Amino acid sequence: MFPDFTPRPHLVVAAAAPHEELVALAAEHLDAPAPCEGWTVRDLAEHMMTWTPVLAGAGRGAPPEPGSPSATGDWPASLGAARDDLVAVFADPEAWRGTTTMTSSELPSPVVGTMALCELVLHAWDLARAVGEPVTWDDALLAEVLEALTQLTPLGRQMGAFGPLVEVDPGAPLLDRVVAVAGRDPAWKA
Repeated sequence: MFPDFTPRPHLVVAAAAPHEELVALAAEHLDAPAPCEGWTVRDLAEHMMTWTPVLAGAGRGAPPEPGSPSATGDWPASLGAARDDLVAVFADPEAWRGTTTMTSSELPSPVVGTMALCELVLHAWDLARAVGEPVTWDDALLAEVLEALTQLTPLGRQMGAFGPLVEVDPGAPLLDRVVAVAGRDPAWKA
């Protein structure tokens, strides 16, 4: 059912690097549209606040039930702490071994680690586009994320987690190909 995902703990810290600055900017633009169809920056922030702790918990083998956090108060600090925890968990190769559970389903740990890695890149891009800031990663990281998303998106689309593939030129920049395979339009602007 699941592809055989390559463990990528070495990429997690770099994938998360732009988040702190982007989340701080997002706090000033909560009602702005986001690249995810029908979402605002607030919706995206609350999605990240919901699933970041679940992914981290799954990496430990003990995920909490998804909550319903709200982007109010000092939510950037809460999200930052949850993101730091997620990064610490999946930067450890042990989190990529064996199986775990997430929302009552047993999953291979490399699937959950791959989901976490891809979420870090995709949601940083989403935030960057929503607030009108550039975001970049090294091509080696993006090549691995593209490979991982290419494996992850067919099942993810069946589950409603990704939009339809957006066609881009095969020679398009790697980041454009990454977001396109996840169903985002690389040309999207707020």
